[in-house]
Amino acid sequence: MGMGRIVATCFIVPRDLIARGLVKLGVTPNALTLTGLGFMLAAGVFFALGAGDRFTGTGLWGDFLSRHNPSMIGLSAWNLWAAASIFCCAACDMLDGAVARVGNLHSVFGGFLDSTVDRFSDFGLYAGIAVYYAWRGHVTFTLLAIVSICNGFAISYSRARAEDIIDRCRVGFWQRGERTAAILISALAFNIPALLYQQAISPAFTVWRRIRWTWDVTCGRTPAEHPQDGTWYDRIQPWRYPRMSLPYDLITGFNILFLIVAPVPQWDLIRLWVER
Repeated sequence: MGMGRIVATCFIVPRDLIARGLVKLGVTPNALTLTGLGFMLAAGVFFALGAGDRFTGTGLWGDFLSRHNPSMIGLSAWNLWAAASIFCCAACDMLDGAVARVGNLHSVFGGFLDSTVDRFSDFGLYAGIAVYYAWRGHVTFTLLAIVSICNGFAISYSRARAEDIIDRCRVGFWQRGERTAAILISALAFNIPALLYQQAISPAFTVWRRIRWTWDVTCGRTPAEHPQDGTWYDRIQPWRYPRMSLPYDLITGFNILFLIVAPVPQWDLIRLWVER
């Protein structure tokens, strides 16, 4: 059993207990969905106020080794508030489906609302980060935040559009849960620049994989959804394995480590290139 499966199992029982309690209180899945949106938009505001205030160039470990530069004390609160808001949104996102299942409150509109609200949530977070860096004149990080927004939208849209013409298109590592976890971890590690480089580059490969998958299926080919069923080249790519598998846990661990310790410089590369 992979580590992801163990962690997921530990969450199932308390989640369902809380969901039953919410059903008894009359809380609906749609109310939880909209509450989650409120938390995520609040996180975007917090990021706009201080997404990079504590960044030292070496992430969390740099802050620890430097014993927290006294001149920056108090400036980390915005990232912590953003992380708390994202956590509350994730809780709502986890509970709305559980409440719908436990209380038999499923609806077609509820699924539509949930997917639509997710797009607003993604936009709100990165828009806040973009505002923070745009206000300070950092062209590179502002552009990376905008590209990250585009990647998130493209991942979701490519699947939705593909599933209008084929049965399913759920391939790719960077699904919404992974993207949300990345933002939460980078906020707690005070390493938003690492997040921006990661989310502006890596998720584009998930978009490409979904495009390629749809192309293969519409051309009459049967691509291997699971690497074990594909070629040796498919099997050596850990990011192609499904959740709850060991390769997935390994690539997830690598991405988490990058967000925590990556010493991403704050150079405005685009401005330096234009003004040279």
